[in-house]
Amino acid sequence: MAQHDDEILGKAYDARLMRRLLAYLRPYWRQVALAFVAITLGAAMALAQPYLMKVAIDQHIATGDLDGLGSLALLYLGVLVLGFVSEYIQTWTMQLTGQRIMFDIRMGIYRHLQRLDVRYYDHNPVGRLMTRVVSDVDVLNDLFTSGVVTIFGDVFTLLGIMAMMLVMNWRLALVAFAALPLIAIVTQWFRKNVRESYRVVRGWIARINAFLQENITGMSTVQLFRREALNFVRFDDIDKKHRDANIDSIFYYAVFYPAIEAIGALTSALIIWYGGASVLRESLSLGALAAFLQYSQRFFRPISDMSEKFNVLQSAMASSERIFKLLDEPVHIQSPAAASRHITAGHIRFENVWFAYNAHPGAEPDWVLRDISFEVRPGQRLGVVGATGSGKTTLINLLLRFYDVQRGRISIDGIDVRELDLHELRGLFSLVLQDVHLFSGTIADNIRLGNAAISDEQIRQAAVAVHANQFIERLPGTYAAPVAERGSTLSVGQKQLLSFARALAFDPRVLILDEATSSVDTETEILIRDALGALMARRTTIAIAHRLSTIQDMDNILVLHKGVLRESGTHQELLGLRGIYYKLFELQYKQDARLTQLQSGAEQLARS
Repeated sequence: MAQHDDEILGKAYDARLMRRLLAYLRPYWRQVALAFVAITLGAAMALAQPYLMKVAIDQHIATGDLDGLGSLALLYLGVLVLGFVSEYIQTWTMQLTGQRIMFDIRMGIYRHLQRLDVRYYDHNPVGRLMTRVVSDVDVLNDLFTSGVVTIFGDVFTLLGIMAMMLVMNWRLALVAFAALPLIAIVTQWFRKNVRESYRVVRGWIARINAFLQENITGMSTVQLFRREALNFVRFDDIDKKHRDANIDSIFYYAVFYPAIEAIGALTSALIIWYGGASVLRESLSLGALAAFLQYSQRFFRPISDMSEKFNVLQSAMASSERIFKLLDEPVHIQSPAAASRHITAGHIRFENVWFAYNAHPGAEPDWVLRDISFEVRPGQRLGVVGATGSGKTTLINLLLRFYDVQRGRISIDGIDVRELDLHELRGLFSLVLQDVHLFSGTIADNIRLGNAAISDEQIRQAAVAVHANQFIERLPGTYAAPVAERGSTLSVGQKQLLSFARALAFDPRVLILDEATSSVDTETEILIRDALGALMARRTTIAIAHRLSTIQDMDNILVLHKGVLRESGTHQELLGLRGIYYKLFELQYKQDARLTQLQSGAEQLARS
């Protein structure tokens, strides 16, 4: 079984990734320099404190000379204050810088996500992409705030302590350093096991996120089919394994830090044993012994800190690898470098178009469209019908350049769509889908979609044209009424009416309807058809229809079957052929008649 991306840790340190990460620090080099100075100053203040204690004991307390002790105490207090100030500056500066870098990275990821092809989203679940934008960026924040710069402070402190101990008494320093092999063994054990533990915890977090996203989104289905108990048991199993993995990681932390403390205590005992004897032999001063004890206590703190920062570095390398993999994903569909030509009439032509979603070099594609050719003149109304999977919606995806054709070409006014600016190309169209997507906000926001050029009056006129105003004006707040996530407080028909109003408010040159009335009741469909009749008279319309009644008055109707254009003509011409369209019409007519009969029977039963 292949590992999920979120479970893979990769290298503990990758110079290539680190160079790319440090590039985000460059705009804030002044803040980084200030933090580095503050860290260095703080480390120097930490080194000065035991040495001042040595001076106080040897030169004043042990000799009984109290004249300079007050000044030394004030100096010690100044060192403490300066250490506090430097710690504050370092923490504030790096946390602020980390937040700004997080902002930059997230904006970069989101900008790239908006440019990526629709094909990319066909193969990458939303939950994984959300993990990149949220969790992985948070991990990088830990690296920038407590890893990249502060580790220099730990190294400086560690080397400074070793230098001070060697200068004061190299024999006693070697006694203190005798514990280093134990430190190395414990640290290596901790890093190895915590690394594996982190991988397991992250894997179970990914499973929890995926489970929650899938089941919360489909909660209505869960409740309808009474799967609550079964899903609870499944989530309980995943959650228990996540808990147990966390408990395992807690064990390693619970052993590591007490072990470091125990080794520190052992080192202090060795210093007292050897140093005490040296004091009695008068080869070491009492102040130096006290300073040694303080230095030894400070000696193990940066070691444990650096062990913890190793985990931060490990996590950051894994997160950055995933983030940069996303950012390096190529954008295949984009505007050409010199897209200077503009559309005038809007004459659409499909010329021998072949397309497959799974086209890979060296493999025979599973063609969704095969040698499709047709045209739509400006102002013409085109209907497209066919069984599910015949390629109807694919035509629209190719026309809007959500995907590019493998063979043939699609042109507008004789210009290949691949040579047009994407913004201009897609600005020609308004698309109304069967599955309407509404955003959190207000009714007006969902019609305007952030286009400040669309006035409130235009929004109202568009709503009136599709009869959406009838339900909007009954809502509290009317056009300022809030819309819940995915429009969950609105009916399917109301959401489709809003999507019609949205499309019309943008006043497109080409109106595309992708089975847009399939979920609307008959009465509402008649109202929409009346509104669209007037609107289609002055703009090109392409309507993909499930109900043939909605496209009977089209200027031309295409009949697709298994990706092939099998029939073309007006409604009457296609019926005269007695082919696929005739069979579809006959089948649907019988279904509608049966439905009408059932409705009539239900009404008679209700009256009786």
